[in-house]
Amino acid sequence: MKINRWEDHYTRLARNEKWLARSVYKLEQIDNRFKIFQKGDRLLDIGCFPGSWSQYGLKRVGSKGEVVGMDLTPPRHSFPSNFRFIQADVLSLDLGWLGEEIALRDVVISDLAPQTTGVRSVDATRSVSLAGRAAEIAYAVLKKKGHFICKVFEGEDLNAFRAETSTHFRQTKLFRPTATRKGSREIYLVGLDLVK
Repeated sequence: MKINRWEDHYTRLARNEKWLARSVYKLEQIDNRFKIFQKGDRLLDIGCFPGSWSQYGLKRVGSKGEVVGMDLTPPRHSFPSNFRFIQADVLSLDLGWLGEEIALRDVVISDLAPQTTGVRSVDATRSVSLAGRAAEIAYAVLKKKGHFICKVFEGEDLNAFRAETSTHFRQTKLFRPTATRKGSREIYLVGLDLVK
């Protein structure tokens, strides 16, 4: 029998609890630590495929909240009516159009990751570039005092990215959820209370 090297406690838990991916536990741990979501919030999930972060967001914002998911690949799962999917490439996305299309958001989350090469410095640079684009989107659509979460790989550009992001938020934190796989260089930047 072939062993799945990606199978772990969180993978099994996600399957048992009907989440679309194990990454949901990273978002849950971030939310538990920083109290990101409120009932009725309007949320943008950048890079939403396969959909577990949108699933979690929908649970937290409730029926009076709204989640917009954006990705190149549509989720293969049916969501309630307060979910909307936008198929788009974040790198070529018109931010003015997006702002008009979805209005202001309380929270922007991004689990975007680059296609990895196996070369750590290259992968980290690509990750910071994607995180920077997610931050640009967040600045364009977040309400004042809104929150931002994004994945980024640790590397030499991380401190500069955090420093730039910290000029837009009252607080920025780096957080590594325990659900992150051992050996992974991913960490999450959490921007609290956007300053407009």
